[in-house]
Amino acid sequence: MDPHASIWEHCLEPAGLSDIGLRRSNNQDSFVIVLASSQEKWEQRGHLFVVADGMGAHAAGELASKLATDIVPLTYGKLLDRDPAEALLAAVRDANAQIHNRGNANDDFRGMGTTASALALTPLGAVVGHVGDSRVYRLRGSRLEQLTFDHSLVWELRHAKHAPPDSAALFIPKNIITRSLGPNAQVQVDIEGPLPIETGDVFLLCSDGLSGQVKDDEIGRVLLTLAPQEAVRALVDLANLRGGPDNITVIVVKVLGPQVAKEKRSGPARVQRLRDRPPIHPAVWSILGVLALSAALLVTVGQPIPAAVALLGAIGAGLFALFQKFGGGPSHAAVHQRLGRGPYVVCDCTPDASFPTRLAEMDRQLRDAASNADWAIDWDAFCRHEESAATAMNRGDYLVAIREYCRAISCMMEQLRHQSNRK
Repeated sequence: MDPHASIWEHCLEPAGLSDIGLRRSNNQDSFVIVLASSQEKWEQRGHLFVVADGMGAHAAGELASKLATDIVPLTYGKLLDRDPAEALLAAVRDANAQIHNRGNANDDFRGMGTTASALALTPLGAVVGHVGDSRVYRLRGSRLEQLTFDHSLVWELRHAKHAPPDSAALFIPKNIITRSLGPNAQVQVDIEGPLPIETGDVFLLCSDGLSGQVKDDEIGRVLLTLAPQEAVRALVDLANLRGGPDNITVIVVKVLGPQVAKEKRSGPARVQRLRDRPPIHPAVWSILGVLALSAALLVTVGQPIPAAVALLGAIGAGLFALFQKFGGGPSHAAVHQRLGRGPYVVCDCTPDASFPTRLAEMDRQLRDAASNADWAIDWDAFCRHEESAATAMNRGDYLVAIREYCRAISCMMEQLRHQSNRK
C-alpha cells in the first residue's frame, strides 16, 4: 500500500491487486498507486493510479508494463508547470519513448509493448490517460460508466461502422489491440476529462483479464456492495473461477469526502485550498512597483501633477491585481476544457436476483468440488457467509446477498490458495 495512505484514509480508500491467473506462467501486468504526500502535493498533482498489461516474448511484457508504471508517475510528478491533462499526456508519451528505445536496444525485448490506463484525481477533477484495452470505470450511484475506449480490433470496427454481422463478429479475435506503448516511436494517447468528482464515486482500473471474464453489470454490483479491499479480491476470484485465462489486475478507489490531508503531527486536517483561480501575473506587480516609485521620485523633484498621474496608475494596477485574484471572473477550473468523448459504455447496476443467483451456483460448485476432493476447509466461516446470503435472497435483499456470496467464494478461494502454496 502507498506509504501516504494514512493521511488520506478518512477521505479516500484505494486498493489494488494483481494475480497471475490460472493459465499463464508469469504475470505481465503491473500497477501502481501514488497518493499525494501532502495537501500541497495534492493541490499540485492530485493522486495517480496506473494499470499496465504487457506483451512480448520471454520477460519483455513484464519489463514493458513495469516501465510504464514506473515512468508515468515519475514524469507526471515532475511537470508541475502543466495542467494535469497536459502532464499526463506527456507522461504517457515519455513512457512510450523509453519503452520503445529499451526494446530497440536489446533483441530479446524488441517489439515489446504494454497497455497503459492512468487515472489522476486532482482538484480540477478526474483525468484519464489511456492506450490499449485496459479500462477505467466510474461508478456513481448504481450507474457504471466506462471512461475509456478499447483500442482493440473489435471496438475500432464498431466505431468505424464496419462491424460484421453478429455471426461473423464471433470470429474476430477479441485480444487484438490496435494501440500500445513501445512498438512504435510515436503513439496516440486518449485523454479524458477533467470529470467532476463526487463523494461516493468509485473508480476502477483493470486489465482485460478482469473485463474479459466479468461483465460490466457484475463489476458494478460488486463495487456497490463491497469495500475496495474486498472488492479487488472478489473480482479477481470471479475472473479465476471463470477460467482465469489471463493475468488479472484491479485497482479500486472510493472517494469518501473532500481531499483534505491529515497533519502528520497534530492529526487535524488543514483547510483545503483548491487552486481554482489563476495567479496574478508578475508583470502586474512590476508595473505597480515602477509607477509607485515614479510617483515618489516626481514628488521629491517638485512635479506634483506627473506624480499624481503615476500614483493613480499605481492604484489602478493594484485594483486590477485584486480583481484578477478575487474578482468575479471565471476560475481556472471553470475555463478548463473538457477533453475526450467518454463515457463509452453506460450500465445500470441496480441489484436484482440475476447476479446473486449466478453467484449462488458458483458457490455450490465450489462447495461440491471441495467436498469431493476432500480439501481441508474451514467450513464454519464459509457456511456463515453462505447462510447469510441465502437468507438475504429469500427476503429480496440482493445487495446483502451479493456481498455474502462474494465473501463465501473469497473465503473458499483463499483457503485453496494456501493449500496450493504448501504443495
